[in-house]
Amino acid sequence: MADPRGFIKVKRKKPSERPVDERVNDYAEFVHEPSPEELTAQASRCMDCGIPFCHQGCPLGNLVPEFNDLVWRGRMTDAARVLHSTNNFPEFTGRVCPAPCEASCVLNIDNAPVTIKDVERTIANAIGSEGLVPVVAKVRTGKKVAVVGSGPAGLAAAQELARAGHDVTVFERDDRIGGLLRYGIPDFKLEKAVIDARLEQMRAEGVVFRTSVDVRAEELRPAFDAVVLATGARVPRDLPVAGRELEGIHFAMDYLVQQNKRVAGDMLDSARDILATGKHVVVIGGGDTGSDCVGTSNRQGAASVVQLELMPKPPLVRMPENPWPAWPLVYRTSSSHEEGCGREFSVVTKGFAADASGKRVAKLLGVRAQLTGGSIRELPGSEFEIPCDIAFLAMGFTGPERAGLVEELGLALDARGNVVSDKSGATSVPGIFAAGDASRGQSLVVWAIADGRRVAAGVSAFLTSRKLRVLPGGVGAHSAP
Repeated sequence: MADPRGFIKVKRKKPSERPVDERVNDYAEFVHEPSPEELTAQASRCMDCGIPFCHQGCPLGNLVPEFNDLVWRGRMTDAARVLHSTNNFPEFTGRVCPAPCEASCVLNIDNAPVTIKDVERTIANAIGSEGLVPVVAKVRTGKKVAVVGSGPAGLAAAQELARAGHDVTVFERDDRIGGLLRYGIPDFKLEKAVIDARLEQMRAEGVVFRTSVDVRAEELRPAFDAVVLATGARVPRDLPVAGRELEGIHFAMDYLVQQNKRVAGDMLDSARDILATGKHVVVIGGGDTGSDCVGTSNRQGAASVVQLELMPKPPLVRMPENPWPAWPLVYRTSSSHEEGCGREFSVVTKGFAADASGKRVAKLLGVRAQLTGGSIRELPGSEFEIPCDIAFLAMGFTGPERAGLVEELGLALDARGNVVSDKSGATSVPGIFAAGDASRGQSLVVWAIADGRRVAAGVSAFLTSRKLRVLPGGVGAHSAP
């Protein structure tokens, strides 16, 4: 453990950030890394709590007390080794994970958990790209595995499978590897050089990446011994209201993808530009994707930004029915909100009104609502309208795309439209596995990595348990599970 009295002597302290008026002028990350002394002090707060509830909160089962102790003792290389033993990509989770481990920290009983996420990120940053030593399998199995999709689940599965000695090819429909890490998360939260450094390690480990490929089932089945679908849950939830067809109303992901391409230096079709510059922006949906739209709109110079949420405003503190160590259902302010954003809760969007041309959105029409008995009830006489030159729909996703591989492979789906799979990731079709949001539904990066690791173990078990046996009567050899 770290300092037995650290949690008494040291107060929780988050790293400093670049000032808002500075950081909204660029897309660079804005969190300052803590000094070695500050990091050691924060790690020292990890107490000998008997049962480390942080393990319960982390889908990866990160060995939080162990790496905190090593950081406190100044053994950063050992801390990195312990961290990587459960998490393939701590440089990702240390930036974009909402830190359920901190929610479960025993010190969060007093709302002052250990800054686990910051310690994790700093460990990853401390070893840098030079510390990402390739782990090359000493024995090759000769088995070929295709991973379709290169988000966090696909990358985690690919790395684990390559390290197990399998020949892994990752297929990505986009022009670069990374999935929503690359194109869904803005650079001010995750600079893409962080992804590129990890990809270099994976290439050295034998992973082959193929981009701009919309792979088909007939290409996969004959060429690979197993297939992992990690295509995500990318079908956005729409808003079927009057005026939805007006110009200026976009799905959030279309907006974020375009801006990430712009930051990467890509040449875009100016006729299709989605820009918030000088406009009154309305973001519909109160989650992380909506927050990313807020931060991006501010950086593009929006005239105003308002974020609407259907559900009521959460309480400022835990309610009795939401006790520790459960995830705290409380009001949160993101870094993007701090940069400038009006926030409205309990709002039902009723429609959009057009400008004088009749073609482009000019106003959003809404009504106040109340959550009663689990149902949303509109409040009579509470109708309102707000200026809206551009709107972003950030209301979540409804599941994986059905057209393409899901239909071609004939995979069974559950009631929510996700691919059905068992604990090993195996789907209804032998040799086909599903990982991440494709089977789980929209979720967190940390869950995607955990799913990728779990499914990789399932694929390895499937491949290594296949052995030749002589059929009755000596007819010949047959490969059987």
